[in-house]
Amino acid sequence: MKKMLFLLIGGLLWFSTLSAQQTQYLVFEFIKVENDQIFDYIEFKDLMEKVYRQAKNDGQINGWDFWALQSGGTHSDFQYIMITYFNDPVKMMNGLDDAKMMEYTKIAYPHLNDVQVGKLFQESLAMRDMPMRLYMKEVVATSDNFQMRPGVLASFDLMKANEGNFEKYEQAEMEVFKPIHQNRIEKGLMGHWSLLRTALPLGSQAQSTHLTINMYKDYMQFFNGQAYEDLEQTDAEREAVNEGLNSRDQKWVYLATLENVVR
Repeated sequence: MKKMLFLLIGGLLWFSTLSAQQTQYLVFEFIKVENDQIFDYIEFKDLMEKVYRQAKNDGQINGWDFWALQSGGTHSDFQYIMITYFNDPVKMMNGLDDAKMMEYTKIAYPHLNDVQVGKLFQESLAMRDMPMRLYMKEVVATSDNFQMRPGVLASFDLMKANEGNFEKYEQAEMEVFKPIHQNRIEKGLMGHWSLLRTALPLGSQAQSTHLTINMYKDYMQFFNGQAYEDLEQTDAEREAVNEGLNSRDQKWVYLATLENVVR
């Protein structure tokens, strides 16, 4: 009996540890580049893909994405979103400092000396502005085998839960909207969906509390998904959807194309 109890407790601890390891923490960096420097920056982010791959090989990050924005609302002056993935909140908050990035650059480009690496970073800092950075934790995601590769599309929907409706909003996303997205994925109308909760910035003045990500393999899947209407949805399900929509304010939506990816 004691042996069985020990095995049960051990199994629960293992499952708890595994679940914690699977939690993703993401840093979103919204990038603005002056028009006369866009081509230089495109060349730079291609170089950075190899640098972030070294960071992943070293176990410092779980992955890295570089997205080109297609549209936006009041923040339409952003051209790119850079996302870095971590497996724990401490790594997320510490990030990758300049010394670490320069170290990985030297590994990725051994033909560059210290002066050349330093110049590369100084030029990159001069050509970009990052007016917004979000630190986020993944709350829930659909079950799928979506493959991240250049060319896939995503809509990034920035949400702010209405005052007093924080838990109600998250419950609606998990219990009402996730099954809807899962159904669309199974019908081939979508690739992946996830709900993220903002870790920083916090407070009543923060622009958002959550972010949802909707991913599609191409424009054909995206437009088919937008045109789809679930005629089998019951009146009770429609009411639940409307209640969920009323629990938050959709601040803005970006459509973006994945250009570089490290996994």
